[in-house]
Amino acid sequence: MTGLLTTSVGSFPKPEYLLRARTKASKGELSEEGLRALEEKATAEWIHFQEEIGIDIPVDGEQYRGDMATYFAENIDGTEISGLVRSYGNRYYKKPIIVDELRRKGPISVDWFKFAQARTKRPVKGMITGPYTMMDWSFDEFYGSREKACLAFAKLLHQEALSLEAAGANVVQVDEPALSTRFDELPLLVKAVGTVTKGLRAKTILHTCYGNYNEIFEFFNKLPVDQLDLEMSNSGLDLLDRFKREPLKKEIAFGVVDVHSHVIEPESLIRERIEKALTIFEPEKLYIDPDCGLKTRSVEEARAKLRNMVAAARAVREAHHLT
Repeated sequence: MTGLLTTSVGSFPKPEYLLRARTKASKGELSEEGLRALEEKATAEWIHFQEEIGIDIPVDGEQYRGDMATYFAENIDGTEISGLVRSYGNRYYKKPIIVDELRRKGPISVDWFKFAQARTKRPVKGMITGPYTMMDWSFDEFYGSREKACLAFAKLLHQEALSLEAAGANVVQVDEPALSTRFDELPLLVKAVGTVTKGLRAKTILHTCYGNYNEIFEFFNKLPVDQLDLEMSNSGLDLLDRFKREPLKKEIAFGVVDVHSHVIEPESLIRERIEKALTIFEPEKLYIDPDCGLKTRSVEEARAKLRNMVAAARAVREAHHLT
């Protein structure tokens, strides 16, 4: 296969039985082992589904994570978790608080990576919440400087990346949804992500969404990763003209379905989006995926969007003799 590989950004919605189990566990009505068994069941189901529809680079679906920042913080020494804080709209998360020097207790996401990878021959992504987002989404009561806190997270997340690679991950993704929070801190983000990816042999990806991409565009080629994963559909593919003028020197994972919409994009519309992307990017450097994680959609919506996405990519590959 020589291009247009399909993948996913990271999160999938949790099935009803797992949502109920998580509520029970939070009230002390279900043991850790009981919850873990259902998280494994949901993860195995999502891996099976991705195999079934033909996704080239599957993800574990993050069935074991509540919030992406909280999950990592809970598994790091030097943090406490606050009560609920609004992130956007009516969505809330438990905000981490840095209360002491940050230290890694041990591997954070490696067990789940191994669990998912053991269920497919396809390369599962290792996924890390990035140091800048971890810093930006936490209260700092210890370092007294955004830079110090960010680089402390970067140091321990580098260890996590090395552990994922040692466990067999050929692809490691760093999630930085907070990337465009402060334009003046982009050099810090570049430095911190570079600390995480330093010395990795695995393919490295930086994923971001909800940003003012035009404002941060000049930093895209400076990011120390092999691939950039961008939300393109929600913004009406309006970056394509800019990419035509200022080429990306990296691979791109190109979002072709909107994760904020209940609408199931028809295969024909997704094909159009892929064809437009192909006017700018070489097929072997163009990866097809959703705009962002799909956890805010229902299981049925997420499955339908992914099914149409894979079918559209397959049709375009055939039309361009890329198979």
